Amino acid sequence: MNSVDIRSAPDAEFIQAIRRRFPVEREIDRVLSRKLAGRSGPGYTAIPLETLIEGTRKLIRSQIGDGFILGNPRWLQGGASKLQMAFDLEWNGPEGSGGGERRVTPMVLRMEPPEAIVETSRKREFEILKLMRGVVPVPPCYWIDAEGEHLPYPALVYGFAEGVTKPQARPSQQVSGIGTNFGPQLRSVLAGQFVSALAAIHTIDATRLATLAEFEPAKVGSNASVLRQINWWRRVWEEDRPEDVPLVDVATRWLIANAPPLDHVSVVHGDFRAGNFLFSEKEQRITAWLDWELAVLGDRHQDLTWTTGAHFGHYAEDGKTFLASGLLPAEELFRRYEKASGLPVDPARLKYYRIMNDFMSTVHMLATAWRVANHGKTHQDVVVAWIAMIGNVIVGKLRDSLEEVL
Repeated sequence: MNSVDIRSAPDAEFIQAIRRRFPVEREIDRVLSRKLAGRSGPGYTAIPLETLIEGTRKLIRSQIGDGFILGNPRWLQGGASKLQMAFDLEWNGPEGSGGGERRVTPMVLRMEPPEAIVETSRKREFEILKLMRGVVPVPPCYWIDAEGEHLPYPALVYGFAEGVTKPQARPSQQVSGIGTNFGPQLRSVLAGQFVSALAAIHTIDATRLATLAEFEPAKVGSNASVLRQINWWRRVWEEDRPEDVPLVDVATRWLIANAPPLDHVSVVHGDFRAGNFLFSEKEQRITAWLDWELAVLGDRHQDLTWTTGAHFGHYAEDGKTFLASGLLPAEELFRRYEKASGLPVDPARLKYYRIMNDFMSTVHMLATAWRVANHGKTHQDVVVAWIAMIGNVIVGKLRDSLEEVL
């Protein structure tokens, strides 16, 4: 059996060899190993809404009993990696039947497909959403079906957040927040909230970070957490790639050899950008931060380089000023961030994490997105195939960046 075939139907020996070669965090290892174990199984087939309704009822019943009514179920659009169903829950609240008043709470079920463009942990997502309450606006998180006991695949239930991801007056944007144009007036208001949220996420007290059970600790003065991340995405490359790309090996070696020790431990959102926050056009405020599934404990510069990346911004009306995430120039973002967070922005670390982000994006697009779309493993096959197409552009950026440092 050739290398491509073994990745399509990996056996126990292949899975164990991958695990030994690329040690990662315990929970990440569990998720990636589960993905490989199910790889040769069936692809995605349309799941009836009624199946999700019944599974959600079972999940909620296992937590609070029968004192609820699930109403107004409907598919929720958006996102390239998870299936989502919105519904209204009539219940007595988390206090239970004896303590709370009857109420109706809008909620969302977020469930995995057979494979996603990013294979992540619902346990970690659930835990990080809990941690962020009171730090930045996030939906309340209620219940988790971590092993797909009640639903077809692992899932969680959180509160429905009001808002939009792009101005309604500008409907012709591309998918996934790419090139979102907020317009001059709105961007001037949202930019400050955007930077303040990033600073707040990165400066959560270390004692609170220590409560995270599904995240292995990161330490100031050590680069162990950085090396674990490199192993994570190098492992995914070996699990998913359709062919060898020597540049990925070059990038891996450079990233390992130059991995900087942490000077401060932060929660790294992992996908902090336009398209991953909701806002109220009327109130001109950010109402919720979404898509925490890639969160890690690590270096703030990983978020700073991601949010200022070329693919999530556009040029202002003057045709000259590039706006990071469609909001403000990168240098201004860095100045505001330093003032809000009290943390320095290090140009050398920015360069390192730009290369690391391009390395990770290459893995997402040329390996995982290709495999998921090619093997029919997701409900978003058209979107994922489109994302895979960008891979050659990203690998070109990775090559250019490496040429500057090698």
